[in-house]
Amino acid sequence: MRCVIAGFAFDLSKHGVLESMKGIKPEPVTSGSVIIGRRRYPVKQVGGILTRQDRRDFTADEVTRAMARLGFTCRVSEGAPPRGLTPLQNASALFGTAAPA
Repeated sequence: MRCVIAGFAFDLSKHGVLESMKGIKPEPVTSGSVIIGRRRYPVKQVGGILTRQDRRDFTADEVTRAMARLGFTCRVSEGAPPRGLTPLQNASALFGTAAPA
């Protein structure tokens, strides 16, 4: 499948991605991630390996879109929850506050 990442076209396939990531140790995930095989990789790590470009040259969204189109499971992280909150307060913060009636 032809994907454009950082303004360059790449012909990617699910098999090709699996082969490229074989033997690569996942870095710690701090934001979006892609599940390849049984491992969870940071999106930027996958993009850097597949494109051989500097990670600053492309966005995580470009790589996430390409991996999702190839059939990989992608997860987008919205950051860590604030510290010092109870589980109920944390859930309320994630869902937002109710609109005034």
